[in-house]
Amino acid sequence: MKQFDVTIIGLGPTGGTLANLIALHGFSVLILEREKSHYNLPRAVHFDDEIMRVFQTIGITKDFLKYTIINKGTKFVNSKGKIVLDWPRPRKITENGWYPSYRFHQPDLERELRKKLNKYNKVKIKHNSIVKKIKNYSDHVKISFNNTKLNSVHEVKSKYLIGCDGANSITRKEVSTKMHNLGFTQKWAVIDLILKKDKKNLPDRTIQYSNPKQPATYCRNVGKRRRWEFAIKKKENEQKILSEKYIWSFLKPWLKKSEAYLERKTIYTFKSAISKNWFKGRIFIAGDAAHLMPPFMGQGMCAGIRDASNLAWKIARCLKNKHDDKFLRSYQSERISNVKEYVETTMRMGEFVNAAESIEITDNISSGSDGTKSMQSIKPVLGKGLGNNNDINRGKIFPQIKLKNGKTLDDKFSCSPILILSSELKNKKKLSKFNTINESDVLGLSELLKSYNSKAIIVRPDRFILQSCKSVKSFDTFIKYFNKF
Repeated sequence: MKQFDVTIIGLGPTGGTLANLIALHGFSVLILEREKSHYNLPRAVHFDDEIMRVFQTIGITKDFLKYTIINKGTKFVNSKGKIVLDWPRPRKITENGWYPSYRFHQPDLERELRKKLNKYNKVKIKHNSIVKKIKNYSDHVKISFNNTKLNSVHEVKSKYLIGCDGANSITRKEVSTKMHNLGFTQKWAVIDLILKKDKKNLPDRTIQYSNPKQPATYCRNVGKRRRWEFAIKKKENEQKILSEKYIWSFLKPWLKKSEAYLERKTIYTFKSAISKNWFKGRIFIAGDAAHLMPPFMGQGMCAGIRDASNLAWKIARCLKNKHDDKFLRSYQSERISNVKEYVETTMRMGEFVNAAESIEITDNISSGSDGTKSMQSIKPVLGKGLGNNNDINRGKIFPQIKLKNGKTLDDKFSCSPILILSSELKNKKKLSKFNTINESDVLGLSELLKSYNSKAIIVRPDRFILQSCKSVKSFDTFIKYFNKF
């Protein structure tokens, strides 16, 4: 029976990202994907600066960037055409080292993730593979799967199994008996088109139409791709809604049938739900297998990639040292509150789109001189987990600082924790074995450490702060914690 360090079920963006992050550490990975190839039609269309940092860690940004565009933000417009809320995404590099928001075509991302995976000798991808049985043991997981192309049955052992197998996850059944429904369930039609030529009168950003008669969304996607989504009333006939006659009638205010190709039409049930459990023994779930959210913030795929980034280095550490159940439990405790804030904010945004303009989406809303409300992006910290939970810096994402040699923090390190040191501590001899950055490496590091009221900071491989040290005197106690990693 073949054995692997990690088996991943599902090769969408979450599974592809997780596989790449595990492979960076040099471990063997088996990926079981039920489809014969990547899905070639649009699905996810947005990601943010935090996610681009993960892509940078993997090493795909150079090739992938040419398939993206910078997203200018979202406007909420009521039935009278008045802007009732603006969510701008300024064309400005953030502390993460990238623009705050991007648009992309999911098949382009999946191709880049797979292209990178093909460079690792220890990564095996099995397409046409449907998992039939999962058995959890104390020191491994046994997986049985069918190859639908060859009509054959296979069995493998793996030290860890992660289900990135979507909303209908077979893996979730092994770790959790319940999905907590947070209260948002609506059917929406999703229409993807490719313009035959540029139409300058179409908005160059996302528009949320807060119309009680028919709430709708318009997305300006990459190239000539455009997307419209609209809510479906309970008694409406779905077959009729997906007819070309209905679709082009809906699109009439923006587009003529002769001006675009209809690429995809489908109906989704937008849901808000979080799995009660995200792991059991050596089995974990990530992405849509662990949580579902409506698309109004464009954070569904982003949440799955955050899961992958959080879990990958923890599993790698356990593979390198030894299995640590307490350490791995931090995956759920850290991620669940973070993703819940995104889900709940997205739900409120969905209610706003449904013309409930009294809904307060977030606390990050201000009013301009003309009365127009403006919203800022949320950046939830990690939930309780590793590190000192009383440390106010713990769980915040650490900025992508530029090094004097022209590289950035993320260019220099990808698999190990990093120790950021003030000049008062840089000559400590016992730190020579650690990955360290001090003021001789970075301009302005002293000011940055002052902003955190710290003399030293431990940055995790997923770029979140593990712990900070407020004084030189407490450093020796502080560094003992670093020794555990």
